[in-house]
Amino acid sequence: MLVILGPTASGKSELAFRVASATGGEIISADSRQVYRGMDIGTAKPSREMLAAARHHFIDEREVGEPFSSGDFASEALARIASLASKGVPAIVAGGSTLYLEGLLKGFADLPQGDQEIRARLRHELEHRGADALYRRLAQIDPEQARTLDPTKTQRLVRSLEIIEISGTTVTALRQAAAATRNAPPFTVVGLDLPRPLLYDRIDRRCGQMMRDGLADEARQLYDHYRPEIAAGSINALLTVGYRELFDCFEGRFDLQAATALIAQHTRNYAKRQLTFFKNRLNVEWVAYLGSKTGMDGLAEKLCRRVT
Repeated sequence: MLVILGPTASGKSELAFRVASATGGEIISADSRQVYRGMDIGTAKPSREMLAAARHHFIDEREVGEPFSSGDFASEALARIASLASKGVPAIVAGGSTLYLEGLLKGFADLPQGDQEIRARLRHELEHRGADALYRRLAQIDPEQARTLDPTKTQRLVRSLEIIEISGTTVTALRQAAAATRNAPPFTVVGLDLPRPLLYDRIDRRCGQMMRDGLADEARQLYDHYRPEIAAGSINALLTVGYRELFDCFEGRFDLQAATALIAQHTRNYAKRQLTFFKNRLNVEWVAYLGSKTGMDGLAEKLCRRVT
């Protein structure tokens, strides 16, 4: 079973589409934002032509605000992969959402349920001491988990520290224990490895194209519809890079030009975190890709031979 992963803007969706088209397969999208309707331009969803030509699972399947966790994805994706296999249809997993991919490939540790008292205390500490202080604590206790996020990921930051207090061990240790006892399905995991300057150039150009395609208008529609939820930070999907910068623009914190520059900068930062996660947490076969059509054609041909 083929998995194609990589940082944002690396070309994994296009590569997966070519492989699926050539093999008669269907694509399992491992993208935690493309699953939501109404978030199209900012999540770089495949074009309508691509969606019509090859079936894509987990795209436009949920409403914004509807809960859909990495655990939900892993269980549903495995069920769909099994269903496709029973019909002789190849499944090609493609995406860059770190926890979606980790859950699918390795399973999840039996993490403890939340403790309201501990969580309330951590949130109070977050409010009064700031995210940087909590992040530094996590980095000292569980550096591997800390490398998969940053101080802006406050929900996961609080949850990680909560698990440590409840269990007396780290998230990393719990997941390692689960991985040792889980029979992983036979996945072949291929990662697109682009030179960093090329990747960042692709990110900058794609962000510019998103703005020309109407990202600001799309963000405005979401902002008008979910303004109270955005103010409260209660919908995780709306904290996504590309949208939250524009929401801040609509609030008057900075102008559209500054928002556009921040989207590109934050997307580059996100790509770096993705690569750190993939290289530290997953067993990936990295393949060099220089971004050319010829290179894409060659990669697609090679991967088609590995699809079952």
